[in-house]
Amino acid sequence: MSATVPAPKTPASGVPPLTRPELGLAGIGALAAAGVGALGLISSFAAVSEAAARWGFTSPWMLPVGIDVAIPVFTVANLLLIRMDMALAWVRFVPWVLTLITCGLNIAAGQGMWAKVAHGTMPLLWVVFSEIGAHIYAVRIGAATGRRMEKIRFSRWLLAFPSTFALWRRMTLWEITSYSEALAREKERQLARADLRETYGRKWRTKTPRRERVLLRMGAVTPGSEQDIAEPPPAGKRPAPPTAPKQRPPRQTRAKAKGTPQRTFEELLSEARTLTASWTDAELNGEAVRTALHCSAANARKLRDALKSERADGRPLHAVNPEGETPTAEAA
Repeated sequence: MSATVPAPKTPASGVPPLTRPELGLAGIGALAAAGVGALGLISSFAAVSEAAARWGFTSPWMLPVGIDVAIPVFTVANLLLIRMDMALAWVRFVPWVLTLITCGLNIAAGQGMWAKVAHGTMPLLWVVFSEIGAHIYAVRIGAATGRRMEKIRFSRWLLAFPSTFALWRRMTLWEITSYSEALAREKERQLARADLRETYGRKWRTKTPRRERVLLRMGAVTPGSEQDIAEPPPAGKRPAPPTAPKQRPPRQTRAKAKGTPQRTFEELLSEARTLTASWTDAELNGEAVRTALHCSAANARKLRDALKSERADGRPLHAVNPEGETPTAEAA
């Protein structure tokens, strides 16, 4: 019996890991970038030394050596601070300031326009390469720790600026780092808002209980018009929905009128485990669960949280036996 080779795991960010050829190519590029940056720092040695001699330095070589050594030192310090989740915003600008000083001295040493451009470009390459490395490092560390907030597409800002700004504001206020999760919550919020409008009419903002309005604003909505399981009633009494003749009844009311039996949370969870066994973490959201199980948005969010916690804890996905039912011999 041959052993099954496990498939390579995909990181939580959704980006597959680099293959061996890609790692080799990245290593060659990093070595070339370090070499070009070092050449740029060495080429500026003479120009900075001449400027230091004009300024009265007794040892002119100390100024270019001090600046050229400080640039990679602060670059490495910035990467270490990112690695330890102690990033300081101003540290990353120190290499830029030192490089700009070196570029200015090199430009002043050039005789013609193109000579000035060439002298100023070489030292600048080091900081450009170091910024690329720091960005890659910061993104990888942020993806591993879950602290880095994903960016919103520029096209969405361009096509729907007001709603995109509101989405970005909620992501920032409530520490939602995943852009896909924020979109899923926004869809649930819009559906819950439509349900409240359908239940309470045009003046739903004033008739909806205060707690549900706060939850709707936060994105953790629990519209009371969709109750799929039997739960204890809330503390406050909900206002009766308007009885306008043209208003449609809520979706769950129509479902109950057809004789659909109520499902307990354990039954919903057991069914959700079976349906979402092959789903990825990115696909596991409240809207997808609600569509697959035909349950309320509130129950879909509870099921989503329960399934995600089970996946995080590493517990096996097993069906819940109803009360009084014993496992069969085949299951044992």
